[in-house]
Amino acid sequence: MSRRIILDCDPGHDDAMAILLAHGTPEVTLSAITTVAGNHTLELTTLNALRVCTLAGISDVPVAAGCAAPLVRPLVTAPEIHGTTGLEGHAWEEPAARAVPDHAVDMIVDMVMASPGEITLVPIGPLTNIAVALRKEPRIAERVREVVMMGGSYTGGNVTAAAEFNVYVDPEAAAIVFGAPWPLTMIGLEVTRLAAAGETIFERIESLDSPVSRAVVGMLRFYQAQHLRETGVSDPPVHDPCAVACVARPELVPCREAYVEVELAGRLTTGMTVTDFRRRAGVPFDAKVGTGLHLDGFWDLFIDSLAPQAHRF
Repeated sequence: MSRRIILDCDPGHDDAMAILLAHGTPEVTLSAITTVAGNHTLELTTLNALRVCTLAGISDVPVAAGCAAPLVRPLVTAPEIHGTTGLEGHAWEEPAARAVPDHAVDMIVDMVMASPGEITLVPIGPLTNIAVALRKEPRIAERVREVVMMGGSYTGGNVTAAAEFNVYVDPEAAAIVFGAPWPLTMIGLEVTRLAAAGETIFERIESLDSPVSRAVVGMLRFYQAQHLRETGVSDPPVHDPCAVACVARPELVPCREAYVEVELAGRLTTGMTVTDFRRRAGVPFDAKVGTGLHLDGFWDLFIDSLAPQAHRF
């Protein structure tokens, strides 16, 4: 059975790949796309979501803009990885898709409350929209099917030595999300760094020879160059599609139960997702944590998701 998801995102190159995967795989029904400030400002992340929807012919999925800043901190963006507009590598035209007037938080609340047990929230950017939705309507914690997020790490960060970007941008929001009584899965850097796009993957996508595949290769080539300059790593990790893959095919992402708490005040560790896999008396597990990735299955899923979209052009 296809799983209904709301994809909460901040496009961003790897967010674009997650949108395409969610749209193109039959195991997932993309019910809505909501945007948040993160990789870039809300104006740009929303524009980029609309660009990807136009590219892929996504015309029946509402796109709603959400929170323009973290709960209490100044916004930190990532132009050093995603460029000045967030989706360099492809020549974008004015998108035909348009955002709906609803605020993302209202859309999340309304859809979850209207469909108890059906909606999986898949936040792949900072968790601001999800935290505000929970504060606005706490009952969504008992109505949502689950939350599968891309973010966090239990072995070290990517924006600081301790913190992963999505959690670092709005750690207060992340603390609210981890503290809520809903089923939560953290797909962190231990999983997503395994999803590195090497030359064989580029060749497989290029072989589809469609407007979508050509745009994907262009975006990934830019993303590759940025990563190489910033990190010295030549094969860029496509972080965000890993969360969608976990929803579509849970067997691709082995997980362990853990207790996770977000550090808010550490001088060197703010935004760290402190993860304890030990079963200690009086400390209940509050999350499942991704620990690996079945790489061949992941790339087969992603590349297969692009092929049906190619046939629409």
